[in-house]
Amino acid sequence: MMIKKFAKLFFIIDFGVVIFCILSNNYVWLINTQVAFISSLFISFATFLSYKRNVSKRLENIDYDAQLSNDRDEIDKIDDPYDLYDEDEINEKKDFSASEIKEIIKEEKSRIKQNSFKNTIYSSGSFISIYRIVGYVILIFGFFSLNNNGIFNAMPYLVGLFIVPLSMLCAKFILK
Repeated sequence: MMIKKFAKLFFIIDFGVVIFCILSNNYVWLINTQVAFISSLFISFATFLSYKRNVSKRLENIDYDAQLSNDRDEIDKIDDPYDLYDEDEINEKKDFSASEIKEIIKEEKSRIKQNSFKNTIYSSGSFISIYRIVGYVILIFGFFSLNNNGIFNAMPYLVGLFIVPLSMLCAKFILK
């Protein structure tokens, strides 16, 4: 539903750019803006779809029992993300030797590395999405096609690229 509203806004703004190019009788601008707009639109939608799929996968893999057994609520997680001020003492021992401290630090670093690697694996589907790759190929192919035919103009190409981001910015205020 929301994506339809965004797409409608994209095409309304693009239609305004097309009308401007036709009325000014500048067809080089028209071709440059449309090639850039189509590639930018394809990349944006591909990014949206890949992140949507990533979020859906993560929601499917949530262990709700583990979440319910956790006593900390969301405010505690925000105030103390690393559980530093927990009432339960992890170690009863108050004084540690230098080697014990180094060992504890190594253990914590290995946990962080495992979590960051796990996060990278989970999110790799988003940035290696075939849709995004195809979108960038279209962008590069369009650029080289325009450049090889001698009709590339940087300003209208940038205008075409910025239609989608500017539409998103406008949508934030219009579609409340």
